[in-house]
Amino acid sequence: METYKKINKPSKDEQRLAIESYDALTSVIQQLKSKNPEIEIEETQERIKIPLSALKFLGEILKAMSQGKPFSLVPVATEVTTQKAAEIIGCSRPHLVKLLEEGQIEYTKIGKHRRIKFEDVIRYKTKMKEVQKQNIIDIMKSDEELGLYDS
Repeated sequence: METYKKINKPSKDEQRLAIESYDALTSVIQQLKSKNPEIEIEETQERIKIPLSALKFLGEILKAMSQGKPFSLVPVATEVTTQKAAEIIGCSRPHLVKLLEEGQIEYTKIGKHRRIKFEDVIRYKTKMKEVQKQNIIDIMKSDEELGLYDS
């Protein structure tokens, strides 16, 4: 599976089509009784059996596209380099290495190279966003108590 270097937001046409497709797909999924339903590609009349879980996942992709959200598919337990992890978090590679050595993010070492599980990078990034959000709330509360928002 490829890791895409550039993630694009869906175009307006793709969003519109995803909205229509999502509504239709979720309606059909609710009616399915088989765990491996068969779908048909209209253009080729080819019939394909597909796991129900994959159809539900397709629904989630369409939902994200319909909302104009960019998305990326990454296999579970994918390991990334320190450079890629730094790019995901939005910091420098040396700073990321410092975080690894401080034990803030788990990693494995293969020879001289560090590898980090993608899910651990995302977990750290999510935790940092929550901390940032709480810090902003604390600053706003402090400013209100000091009367800095009064006119």
